[in-house]
Amino acid sequence: MQRPCYSRRHLLTAGSMGISSLALNWLLSREQAKAADAPEPAKPALVPPTFDLKPKVPHHPPRATAMISLYMQGGPSHLDLFEPKPLLDKLNGQKFKGEMQIDSPTQYDGTLMASPWKFSKHGQCGMELSELLPYTAKIVDDITLIRSMQTGVNNHGQSIQALNTGRITIGHPSLGSWITYGLGAECQNLPAYMALIDPGQLPVMGVENWGNGWLPSLFQGTVVRPKEPRILNLDTPPNLRGEVQDGYLSLVDRLNQRHQDRYPSETDLSARIASYELAAKMQMSAKEALDISGESAATKRMYGLEDPASAEYGTRCLIARRLVERGVRFVQVFTANQFWDHHLGIQKSLPLACKKVDQPSAALVTDLKNRGLLDTTVVHWGGEMGRLPVVQKGGADKTGRDHNTHGFSMWLAGGGFRGGHVHGATDDVGHKAAVDVVSHHDYHATLLHQFGLDPARLTFMRNSRAQTLLNDQTGRVVKEILA
Repeated sequence: MQRPCYSRRHLLTAGSMGISSLALNWLLSREQAKAADAPEPAKPALVPPTFDLKPKVPHHPPRATAMISLYMQGGPSHLDLFEPKPLLDKLNGQKFKGEMQIDSPTQYDGTLMASPWKFSKHGQCGMELSELLPYTAKIVDDITLIRSMQTGVNNHGQSIQALNTGRITIGHPSLGSWITYGLGAECQNLPAYMALIDPGQLPVMGVENWGNGWLPSLFQGTVVRPKEPRILNLDTPPNLRGEVQDGYLSLVDRLNQRHQDRYPSETDLSARIASYELAAKMQMSAKEALDISGESAATKRMYGLEDPASAEYGTRCLIARRLVERGVRFVQVFTANQFWDHHLGIQKSLPLACKKVDQPSAALVTDLKNRGLLDTTVVHWGGEMGRLPVVQKGGADKTGRDHNTHGFSMWLAGGGFRGGHVHGATDDVGHKAAVDVVSHHDYHATLLHQFGLDPARLTFMRNSRAQTLLNDQTGRVVKEILA
């Protein structure tokens, strides 16, 4: 039988979709070529990850190994503490002509208000500070003062979240959790991350301030109470001490390990086991670390423990030093809920707030320096916002300032940050950051850099996606403030 002879035209016509099948093959060949050039997708881990607080190797040599964050919740007024504004002094009482985002419109009339407190230069660097901060004035040669911070989200909760987690929504890991996840702990008998809360109230956002978010619970902060017992349930009941407790803990450890072997992918389980083990070790070490009775009279006096106005906060700053000295990685020292939120009555409330924290904060920097710890310990002082340059009216002597997240100040000391340095500025009346702006993403990138961590490489796999502190945002390492 003679076979049919097919021409090119017959072949194309006989295709199921005519010429489209040829186009499809061509497109498929292009996709295959692209796939050959592309990197292979990440393969799923064959062994479930394990998490612990053992020391981790940083991505590059670090300048800092520990951090103490003195968190001034509520928003200290940069215009009355850290940034003098000659033009605002000149325009005092006049109406502000531009637009301004405000939180309390019924108490706003746009009247500019100069600071009622005097500024003067201090230290060899000549840094200008308010008369409300006489002790901070003595350490200006050891600090970098950033006058151009900005989050741009005009309320407490969102701005706290931005500075603490890199996002403005709840449920994400805090800065302390990220750092302890990335570096582990330098000691194994104390928590790597501790939060010292104020006796007045929890700060805004409560436990979110030291939460681990979706990181394993091993990396959340341990709360230190403002009064004894500072950590609950550390003392073993008399009838369980000694061999009884040792035998009990040994049995629990064997049962825990057996359970973990059956469910190796349960990260919360491994974190819980590690927490139990740490709790046993803390029974002696934590009580010793939190006990300041052995500190010298001179040290207690330096922290302001003889003055009722500063004694409580000074005690917590002194405890923070003791914790870092013993290898704790990250410590937060909070003021109470809305302590610096001076919408009204700022002329009375701001001096009282400064009296509480000024001497202890400066003492902490001095004490760390005297002990050779400041070089590797970052000290942070600041809140989630500043205040506006206009009056918030409350009648008579009750005037204050509204929120301002578009420009505010904070300072950093130690850990490789420059001393005696002022970075950035707000505009001429102190409304918005205008020169060398530092966003919360820049702040985080810079801190991680000082700890030897690359923000792009400090990742946690969640729902098959690599999560980072910067949340896919660009954060610039602010090299101008580094020593």
